[in-house]
Amino acid sequence: MSASTASTPTEISDIPILRSPAASTSWLADPTVYAVNRLPAHSDHRFFDHAPAPEETMTLRQSLDGEWRIAVVSAPTEGFPLDGGKAGSDTVAPAFVEAGFDDSGFSSIPVPSTWETAGLLRPQYVNIQYPWDGHEAVEQPGVPELNHVGVYRRRFAPSAETRRAIDEGRRVTLTFHGAATAIYVWLNGSFIGYAEDSFTPSEFDVTDALRPDGNVLAVACYEHASASWLEDQDFWRLHGLFRSVELTAYPSVHVEDLHVVADYEHLDGSGVLSVDASVRNVRDAASLRATLAGPDGATLWQWVYGIDEIASESQDGNGLTPVSFSAPVGVVLPWSAESPSLYTLTLTLESSDKRVLEVVPQRIGFRRFVIEGGIMRLNGRRIVFRGANRHEFDSRLGRAIGEREIREDLVACKRNNINAVRTSHYPNQSRFYELCDELGLYVIDETNIETHGSWCTPGDVPTPECAVPGSRPEWEGACVDRLASMVGRDRNHPCVLLWSLGNESHAGDVFRAMYRFAHAADPTRPVHYEGMTWDRAYEDVSDVETRMYAKPADVEAYLKADPKKPYISCEYMHAMGNSVGGLHLYTELERYPHYQGGFIWDLIDQALVQRMDDGSERLTYGGDWDDRPSDYEFSGNGLLFADHTPTPKMQEVKRLYAPVTVVPDESGVEIRNGNLFVSTADDVFEARMLVGGEERWSARYGFDVPAGCTGRFPVAFPSTDDVALASDAGADGRVEVTYEVRQLLAEATAWAPAGHELAFGQHTVVVDAPAGIAKPTASAADGTVTVGRWNVGVRHADTEVVFSHTQGGVVSFVRGGREMVVRRPSITCFRPLTDNDRGNGSGFDRARWMPAGRYAKVVDHAIEADGTRAVARYTYELAEPGRTRVEVRYEAQASTGDVRMTVSYPGAQDAPSLPAFGIEWMLPKRYDHLRFYGLGPEETYADRLHGGRLGVFERTASQDCAPYLVPQETGNHEGVRWAEVTDANGHGMRIEAAAGTGAAFSASLLPYSSLMLEEATHADELPPVRHTFLRLLAAQMGVGGDDSWGAPVHDPYLMPASHPYELDVTLRLI
Repeated sequence: MSASTASTPTEISDIPILRSPAASTSWLADPTVYAVNRLPAHSDHRFFDHAPAPEETMTLRQSLDGEWRIAVVSAPTEGFPLDGGKAGSDTVAPAFVEAGFDDSGFSSIPVPSTWETAGLLRPQYVNIQYPWDGHEAVEQPGVPELNHVGVYRRRFAPSAETRRAIDEGRRVTLTFHGAATAIYVWLNGSFIGYAEDSFTPSEFDVTDALRPDGNVLAVACYEHASASWLEDQDFWRLHGLFRSVELTAYPSVHVEDLHVVADYEHLDGSGVLSVDASVRNVRDAASLRATLAGPDGATLWQWVYGIDEIASESQDGNGLTPVSFSAPVGVVLPWSAESPSLYTLTLTLESSDKRVLEVVPQRIGFRRFVIEGGIMRLNGRRIVFRGANRHEFDSRLGRAIGEREIREDLVACKRNNINAVRTSHYPNQSRFYELCDELGLYVIDETNIETHGSWCTPGDVPTPECAVPGSRPEWEGACVDRLASMVGRDRNHPCVLLWSLGNESHAGDVFRAMYRFAHAADPTRPVHYEGMTWDRAYEDVSDVETRMYAKPADVEAYLKADPKKPYISCEYMHAMGNSVGGLHLYTELERYPHYQGGFIWDLIDQALVQRMDDGSERLTYGGDWDDRPSDYEFSGNGLLFADHTPTPKMQEVKRLYAPVTVVPDESGVEIRNGNLFVSTADDVFEARMLVGGEERWSARYGFDVPAGCTGRFPVAFPSTDDVALASDAGADGRVEVTYEVRQLLAEATAWAPAGHELAFGQHTVVVDAPAGIAKPTASAADGTVTVGRWNVGVRHADTEVVFSHTQGGVVSFVRGGREMVVRRPSITCFRPLTDNDRGNGSGFDRARWMPAGRYAKVVDHAIEADGTRAVARYTYELAEPGRTRVEVRYEAQASTGDVRMTVSYPGAQDAPSLPAFGIEWMLPKRYDHLRFYGLGPEETYADRLHGGRLGVFERTASQDCAPYLVPQETGNHEGVRWAEVTDANGHGMRIEAAAGTGAAFSASLLPYSSLMLEEATHADELPPVRHTFLRLLAAQMGVGGDDSWGAPVHDPYLMPASHPYELDVTLRLI
C-alpha cells in the first residue's frame, strides 16, 4: 500500500498517538512509533484563571529550567542504560528513574543546553551525509550502534500554583519544548511517555504521577533514533534538552486549542473574526465573553455568547468540546511587516454566577494572504520576499538560544531591510514568532524534515528509490505528525504566511499526504515544498514554484514562459565567506510580476567557540573537533558573524533589499516607494552635497510618497560655486560633486533608533572648479636628483625616494626619517581564494597567476635622471607559462617629492582570466590607518558595489580584515580616488589616481599579506602582526555568490587575460 492511499488525518486531534504503560527501546528504530502518551499538539496561547494585569506572566507555568544531573553514556544495544543489572529489560523501569538512585557520579548541566556545548560529547558538523556515514552501514530506519544517551535527573518541588492544582485535582502537564533526538520520560518512577521531533513541544499528562512534595524527573535522551533519518539538516549535530522544560497547571475549564482567523478585506478595510476552540469541561461554564482591543489597548468590540450557542453537542476523541463563532468587527488596521498592527482578542469563560474560570488573551493580526492569478498577494498587494534563511544558533550556546539572541537576529534583519525569514529547517521556539508578529517579519514556517543524505550521493546525483520518506507508508505518520505539531502551535501568528513541508527530502506520496493535511488543518495559507523540483510528477504538493540556487537567467526563463505559479528562491545567494556578489541580478527580476523574491542562505555563521590549550578561544567549523565525517567550513554562510554582528556583505543586502529607491540629481530627487502599505510621510529625507567626498551642505525634508507610487521633489541644492573651492580641484582643474539623499527614521521604533538610515541614493558629477588662487608651483631648485652607481635618489625637502639598479624597484621612500618601504612593492596577479573561489575551482583554473607576480623576475630596467626628475622603468617577466611582460614605471619629481607609479599589464592570449592585477606593498606595522575617498565604508567588489556609497571613510587594517571563518580575500575598496595610509599621528603616504587618466583604483590595507591569508585555515593560524600590507589594484574579479560549489563569477565581473590593465597613481608622503 502506498502512502497516498493511506487514510490521512485532517484534524490535529486525529493524529494517532500510541498509548503504553511501559517503555520499550524497540521504538527507537520503529518509524511508526514517533510519540507515546504524548498529548495532541495545540496552539501556544497563554491563559489565566483570573483576569490578568497587562503584561502579567503566566503563574500557571512552572519552569524546570536550571541545573540538572546528567550522564552521557553509550547506548546499549538492548534495554536502557544504567538499568541496575536488569539485563536489558524493556518491561521494567531502569534503575536511574528511581528516587533513591545515586547520581552523585553524574555531571551537572544547565537546561536548556546541549551536551556538545557543555563539553560532554564531541560536536559534529555535516551537511548532506548522515553522521554515521563511513563508520556503519545503517539502512533506514535503523539506528547506528555508535549511539549515546543522556540520562537526566531533576529533583523539584511543585510551585504554589502547581501544588494548588494537585490539591484541587486539576490536570498538570509536563512539556519539553525542544529535545534531540528522542526522549523517554519518567516521573517518580512511573513511565510518562516517549517523543520524537526535536523542534516542537512534547507534552505529557503527569497529573497522576506528580506529588505535592518532592519529585524526581528522569529522562533518557537519545542521540540517534529512526527520527534521525528525518533530521539531516545542514547544521551542527547537537543533542539534549535544548529548549525549556516546564510544568503547566490547567484550570478545570480550559481552552485546550485555539484557532483564530482574523480575515481582512482590503476593498473596504473591514475585519472578520472566526474562532474555533477546543475546550475541556466547557459545560461547567455558562458564557464566553469575547473582547477585541486595538493596538492602543482600547476596546473596539465585545460580545457575550452563551455556551449553548457556540459549543458543539459532541466531544472529540480527546474529551474536548468544539466551540466556534465568527463576527464582523468593522474597520481595522491590517497587519503587515511594514505596519505590524496587533490586536488582542480576549476570551473569558465565566460560570453562571459570573465567576471567571479562564481568560485567554491572544494577539492577532488582521490580514489576508492568497494566491490569485499565480501571484501571492497580502491584503490585495503583490508581495516580494526580501528574505533570509535562519538557523537557531549562537557560537557559545549552540541551539539553546534565548530571547536575546532571537531579538538580535530579528533586529539585524529589520535594520538591513530583510522582511522575511524561512525557519530553516525546523519550527523555531514560540518567542521567535511572537517577535516576528511584533517587529514585522514574514515567515515561511518549515516542518522539521530533511532527509538529504538518504537520496543524494556525491555530485548531487539523486537516487530517488532510496529517498526517505518517499512513498513509504511507514514514514507517513511521523511526517504528518511533525507538520501537525507545527501547524497546531503556530497558526495564530500573523507573521506565518506559508507552511513548508520540509527541506531537501526529494518527493513522494508522503508529501501529498502532508499537503492534504496542511490545507485541511489551515485553508488560509499556501503550502511550500521545494523537493517537488526533483520529480515534477509531484508538482501538486507545492502551491508555489520554489527552487534552490537557480541562476538568474534560469529564473528569468521561467518568468518569461507564462508561469502558472508564483516564483520564489527558497535558497539563493550562498553567503559563504566573502560572497553575495551579483545579488542585484536577482533583485532586478522583481520587474516580473510572478517573481516574488527569495531567501538568502543564510543569516548567521554556524561557528562554535573552542577553548584552546593555552586558554585562548577561537571560532571553529566542522572537523575542528576531530569530528568525522565532516563538511568543514561549509557551516559558515552567514550575513551575520557567529556573534550576531553584521558581516561586510550585509551592506549590499541592505541597499538592494530596500523597498524605497532614492534617485537624486542636481535639482531634486525621485522617490520610488516600493512598500506595499506605508507611505514615506513619517520618514525624514536628508539631502547632502559632497565635494570630493566631504560634506559641504545638508538639509532635511519631508517627502510623502504613497505606497507603490513614485514622486519627484525639488531639493534646494546650492550651486557648485557656492560649495566647491578652488583648492578642491585636482590637477586637471576639475572637482567631483555628489548629490546624496538618505531616507531616515524620524522616530525610534522597536528595532532601530531615530535617525537610522533606511535607504540612500547618490548622483555624482564632475565640474570645473571655481576660479581662485592657484596653488603655488614648486621649482626644480626645491629638490635634487642624485645619480649613484647602484641607486638613483630624488630629494625634496625632507622627502626622499630611492630607486635601485639591482632590487627591481623603489627601495626607500622616506619623509622626516619615517620609512615607508620594507621591501619594494611586488607585482600581484592573485588574491587569497574566497570560499566561492575554492568551490568553483578558481584556484585550479587560475593557478598560473598565483606565483606569477610573487616569483616574477626583472628582465630589463632603465633609470633616466636629470636635474628635475628621475624616471625608473622595470620590466618584469611573470612566472607563468606565457611569460607575460609587465612594466612598472616610477616618475619622481624633484620639485614636489611626488612619485607617479604606473603598473601596466599588456594582455595575454590563451590564458585564464586574472583574479587581480596591481601591486602589494609591505609597510612598517605602524602604518595601519586607512583614510580613503571611494566606495565604502565596508569592503566592495566589482559585483558587490551597490551598497557602497561614495565618500571619505576612515578604517584600520584590523577593521578591514573581516573575520571570515576561513581567512580569505577581504578588505577591498572599489572606486578609490585617493587613499591615505598613515600611522596614529597622521604621518604616512597619500595615493591618488593619476591626473588625466580618470581611472579610480582598488585598495586594501590589511595586517596580513595575500599569501598569509591564503595559507591560514583559521584566524588563529595567522602570524603575529609585524607589518601592514597595502594592495593597490587596477582591477579585481568579483566574488560571486550564486552558490559556493561550482557557480562562477558572472562574466561582466571577470578580468579577461587578453585585456590590458593599468594601475596609474601618484604617491606623496604626508
